[in-house]
Amino acid sequence: MRKFLFTVAACLIVCAAFCQENSSFFSGLWGGSESEKELPIQNVVIPKLPAEADFAGERVPLEYFDVRESLQREMTIINYWHGSLSYIVQLSGRYKDMICRILEEEGIPRDFFYLCVAESSLQPQTSPAGAKGYWQFLSGTAKDYGLEVGSEVDERYNWEKATRAACKYFRKGYEKYGTWTLAAASYNVGMANIDSRIGYQSLKNYYDMQLPLETARYVYRAVAFKIIMNNLKDYGFNISEEDKYKPIECKVVEVTGPVANWSEFAREHNTNFKMIKMCNEWIRSNKLTNKYGKKYKVLVPTSRD
Repeated sequence: MRKFLFTVAACLIVCAAFCQENSSFFSGLWGGSESEKELPIQNVVIPKLPAEADFAGERVPLEYFDVRESLQREMTIINYWHGSLSYIVQLSGRYKDMICRILEEEGIPRDFFYLCVAESSLQPQTSPAGAKGYWQFLSGTAKDYGLEVGSEVDERYNWEKATRAACKYFRKGYEKYGTWTLAAASYNVGMANIDSRIGYQSLKNYYDMQLPLETARYVYRAVAFKIIMNNLKDYGFNISEEDKYKPIECKVVEVTGPVANWSEFAREHNTNFKMIKMCNEWIRSNKLTNKYGKKYKVLVPTSRD
């Protein structure tokens, strides 16, 4: 037994010596030591703030450190949100002009486009709180502002109607507070909450007020989207105009009665339900009962080129 143990110990010593002497052989065999491997190169930098910034023509007071830090926080998050921001920029080619046209018709500054970006990333989202659509209306608020919300039709997903409903809210907020920034903030947290905070803080300035965290970041996020999306190359995004999606060419078909099956409707108009849904996310079922003969404008794609 003693002889056996001595033999094993001797073998282990010889193996250890061999391994130490031939470490380069084994490191090459298994891909090299950690120190010898070429580590991935990162170039993570804090994005620079512009010399000046504004939202809806109202100056962002960058002379204050807390304002600078708040804006830089949102810019850093968005700047390294590579895939998502690239997709948002592509979608902006399809939707920005249409949204800004409606904003202008309703007397709302074009910068509120970036609030829509902050709300939904220009996509038919649903929030954990149940807010839905491009402008993230809760069901009750949507109905208050004239949007139909149901199992077959949900106009929170109708680009034009939801944008015009949001504009009504923004106008009301501006008439109440006298600033577009507080009108925007109230869209996030509600006018009652803003009223309460104005009351006990004796302030009507978004950049000075203490607000719930989400609301305190809300306008800064829109400003950050505005800065980066208007200066893409400066922030490392080499996205050309050709990379952006084009608006989908459509004709308008008015529907005043029931639709038994939207897929059949699509075939009758030389398209398919996928394309109908892409242009009319407000359609939430495979049929439309339309009990009261309401008029719906359905966008029917005329090309897939």
